[in-house]
Amino acid sequence: MYKVSVIIPVYNSEQYLRQLLETIINQTFDFKQIQVIMVDDLSQDNSREIMKEYSDKYSNFTSIFLPENNKVAGIARNEGMKVAEGKYLMFADADDFYPENAFEILYNSIEEKEADFITANYINADYDGTVWDNPIFDTKKYKDFKLDITDYTKSFFVLNSSACNKIFRKSFVDEHGIKFLERVPAEDAFFTTSCFMKSNKVYYVSKVVYCYRQRNQGNKKRKSVSFNCSRDYFSRINKAYKQIYENFKNNKHLSFYRYTYAKNMSYMLYKFIDSHALTNKQRTDVLKEMRWFYELSESLKVPAAQKCQRMIIDKILKEDYEEAINYCNIVSDIRETLPKEVRETMSRPDAKMYSEISKYDDEFKDK
Repeated sequence: MYKVSVIIPVYNSEQYLRQLLETIINQTFDFKQIQVIMVDDLSQDNSREIMKEYSDKYSNFTSIFLPENNKVAGIARNEGMKVAEGKYLMFADADDFYPENAFEILYNSIEEKEADFITANYINADYDGTVWDNPIFDTKKYKDFKLDITDYTKSFFVLNSSACNKIFRKSFVDEHGIKFLERVPAEDAFFTTSCFMKSNKVYYVSKVVYCYRQRNQGNKKRKSVSFNCSRDYFSRINKAYKQIYENFKNNKHLSFYRYTYAKNMSYMLYKFIDSHALTNKQRTDVLKEMRWFYELSESLKVPAAQKCQRMIIDKILKEDYEEAINYCNIVSDIRETLPKEVRETMSRPDAKMYSEISKYDDEFKDK
């Protein structure tokens, strides 16, 4: 048995895959105790050749080749978990990379705490691998601590949706039959929050364990994924968000979901605002389909993060989609002139908004 199995979905990742694999090989943690499971989603570049090269060279590398492209990573991650032999599970995206002590930090933490899973700090990097100056979570404000699902401040804030800055006890995941959503985005948000709702012991570690590549930031030749979100993407994310909402509702954790929703609402609205891949008719169709999602802003008593968001959501709820789209276009033009750090900050709710949400916490207990 390996100590850790790391599962890597791969799709057209030849430009970055080697760097990720080399950062795993060169960990301070014993490399022989790491099972590396690469799952290709029918890549059209040289990703498969790179996978074969490494799995031929290293006995602890496994390559799985899926017969069709599934668009998102859920199926690849689930297939990887089927062959995982490690005591613990980790996940990585093929275009990201690890600090050299990431595995050591995560493994030692989950062993010491005997936790169901550990979530840790991470940091962004530019498309060329240049790491940003500051990690996502302020290391002075957020020290190591145990998470609690009734804590809507610290615990909520550090529990990001990604599975990549975490380590999970495999027996815990298997016991509860927790899987990633398939063929829809936000599959990792469903997985992570499902784990949190079923867990008894979860801890946050303030050390940086993951480098998340902003592949298209800072380079005009590389349009961001946000700019290319298609009609199909919004259709699938809509399905995912419904499943995530129902999962919280069925587990009677709407009180915590309100804070998760606040992040998702802001994130999704800016995805829509920034996308240049939609016709006006498609934009209208998306808003009609997702109107239920923005209605939750009222039923859950979660205000918008900024005034411009509130104005857009008001128009959506009134079914004045043409005016909502006009507002979106204005905000989009402004956002394209802003530095990446400002755009990143805009996409996250601030402390004032969370304070407004907290006023109604008692109304949603045990719901």
